[in-house]
This record gives sequence, C-alpha cells and structure tokens, in this order.
Amino acid sequence: MIKPIIYLITEGKLTAENFDENKQRTLDLIKAATENNISILQIREKELPAKLVFELTSEAVKITRNSQTKLLVNDRADIALAAKADGVHLTENSISTKIIRRNFPSNFMIGVSTHSIESAKNAKNQGADFITFSPIFASPGKDDPKGLEKLNEVCEILKPLPVIALGGIDETNYKAVLENGASGFAAIRFLNDSENLKMLGKKFQ
Repeated sequence: MIKPIIYLITEGKLTAENFDENKQRTLDLIKAATENNISILQIREKELPAKLVFELTSEAVKITRNSQTKLLVNDRADIALAAKADGVHLTENSISTKIIRRNFPSNFMIGVSTHSIESAKNAKNQGADFITFSPIFASPGKDDPKGLEKLNEVCEILKPLPVIALGGIDETNYKAVLENGASGFAAIRFLNDSENLKMLGKKFQ
C-alpha cells in the first residue's frame, strides 16, 4: 500500500494571552509529528497576531527542517515564506492560488481547502499541489457531511492531484477515506494526540 498523506492541523487554541504558556505544547506536538514521519503539518492559529504566528512558525521550522514533515501556514503565504516554512494552506477566502503560484518560489507548496467539485477543479487549474475536501463526516460547527461517495467522485475527477479528506476523521474511519480514493487524511482532534501519531507512524512506516 502506498503510504497515505497524513496531515496534522494544529488546534487553533493559541492566543496572544496564552502564547507564552502554551507555545511549548504545540512545539512538542510538532516534534512528535516529525519523529513519526507525519507528512504535512499546518499551523492554523487564527487567534494569534501575525507577529506570533511568525515566531511560532520560525521555531517550528527548526524542528521540521531535517525531517520528512512539510510545514505549512494557514492563509498567510507571506509569513510562511518569511519564516522559511514549506508552503501555505489557502482557504476559500484567501488570495488566489494563481497569484501565489505566480509570485512565490516554484517549490513553495500550496494546499487549498475545497468544499465542492467546482472549487476543487478551480484549485487544480490554478496550480495547487493538493486539496483538502471537506467535511467528509459529521464534524462540530461544519456543514452537512459530503460522504464517501462524493469524496470518491472528487478523487476520480481530479486525478492525479492528491485529494486529502478532512472532517470528522478518526481511528474508526480513516481507512474508509483511503479506500474511496483519497491520497490521505487530515484532522485536528484525531491528530493532535501524540499517541495517535505514534500509532500511525508505526502503521505506515
């Protein structure tokens, strides 16, 4: 079996007020991800001011630099580039993939969040390296789940572009998304747990 892309997204609980106290917990998780060869790690801390996102990313880069783990920053391609991260993960409200592709280094990785076949096709046409498609399963605060059938359809249409399944994914269902064509899976709750990272690291050595 080809090793799936395992995509860890940080919890988003850091704020300017708790940053000094909780930053190390995030860095420890990043270290666990690199030790277990997790494919991609996205710093997604929307409550942090840009200065602290840059500080966190700069420290994270020191951990991921000589590992197999690629480090992305949510939405802020400028911070990702300045902190020497591997790339950016764009939301549907971010600057367009096409503009990033045109103005950033050729090896700058671009992932894009998509929630429909149309937006998935658009991301591919504009030069994304991969997309996340969500939500696959029921997930707190998200729209109605797309389900495995829709995931399979998107994967077929976008081949060979990697499609990473996101939304409600845990130890009970990650195999199902891989069986339905996904190149990998992303998660916040399931993957913000060093024991789960260890389990997956062993499983997909």
